[in-house]
Amino acid sequence: MKALGARSSFYVGFVVGTCTLYVFLHQVWFAINLSPQQPEQLEKITEERKMLEEEEKNWKKDKSALFNLNHPHHTDEDSTVADALYKQVRILCWVMTGPNNLQKKARHVKATWSRHCNIVVFMSSVDDPDFPAVGLNTKEGRDQLYWKTIRAFHYALEKHGDDADWFLKADDDTYVIVDNLRWVLSNHSPDEPIYFGRRFKPYTKQGYMSGGAGYVLSKEALKRFVEGFRTKVCTHTSSVEDLALGQCMEKMGVQAGDSRDTLHRETFHPFVPEQHLTGKFPKSFWYWNYCYYPIVEGSQCCSDLAVSFHYVDPQLMYLLEYYTYHLRAFGYRYRYQPPEPTGLQDSKSSDKGAEHPHVDQEQEAGIQEVEKKAHPLENKL
Repeated sequence: MKALGARSSFYVGFVVGTCTLYVFLHQVWFAINLSPQQPEQLEKITEERKMLEEEEKNWKKDKSALFNLNHPHHTDEDSTVADALYKQVRILCWVMTGPNNLQKKARHVKATWSRHCNIVVFMSSVDDPDFPAVGLNTKEGRDQLYWKTIRAFHYALEKHGDDADWFLKADDDTYVIVDNLRWVLSNHSPDEPIYFGRRFKPYTKQGYMSGGAGYVLSKEALKRFVEGFRTKVCTHTSSVEDLALGQCMEKMGVQAGDSRDTLHRETFHPFVPEQHLTGKFPKSFWYWNYCYYPIVEGSQCCSDLAVSFHYVDPQLMYLLEYYTYHLRAFGYRYRYQPPEPTGLQDSKSSDKGAEHPHVDQEQEAGIQEVEKKAHPLENKL
């Protein structure tokens, strides 16, 4: 009987101890989840929800492509010219990325500069319907870049050939001012066999465009690129994506265009702004031997209507977005005023005098003189 009593006591003690331990561990777990870490987790969830809501307002998802629903600009800001170019110069932006970079890099592209494209497609090696990203059935790695490029351009023509006029390739660490790109393209027809970017000179007669700075093909150039592979005039000759594409362009009679502005300043840039503006490239650096046009360092390195910069991390991506679309110096009119695109000038000619309706040319000249006197700062700059 004593042995039986001792055994019963052991079992009762074991059960009580186990229950006590369970209650204790449960309380510890509960305390951890109510610790200061929880507000951070809730903040992260809230931020992700806001981002999703914002995306739903701005994008129409059609399978693996994002169609822009709103050309973004500030409320009450005069964006007449930009809006007109948005409709006339339709750009599909495809972004070279990978499964591991969708959250690290590509999502920041989606939240910033790609908002200004008409259509955006993220090209990866694996399908991701949620992001979304197109799987090109390639491996990852630098040796796969040209395979990705070949398949991405084929996909763009097959799926979206009628949705855009120009087709931009950019990396997920490239920042693009798409509105300035439209200005570069606006005096050209998508029916021209031409492409633009930062022009390099070795290995091909007409040069080729830097892959990191991004490059854009007209619809006709895209058709010829795809046709080159169908007819086997072009093949996967090299894993060096930008050079191999440039060689194919040359074989297919696609012109390497000059993307510099009217003052001969570069618009596409293969490095971050800081490096072009303040860095001194050593004379032994490969860059000196590659650039098709003379390199300018310092403040004249880059056009006021710059199109792209490369090696841009996520933080700099948002900073450039702020500098481009928000920061303004008070009291100035932009110093660089290139002629408006021909198509826009023609459309505006019919609206002449709309600012001061029912006013003849002599009266209009008088009004302009009064406005000049009222704004002396603008006339000095």
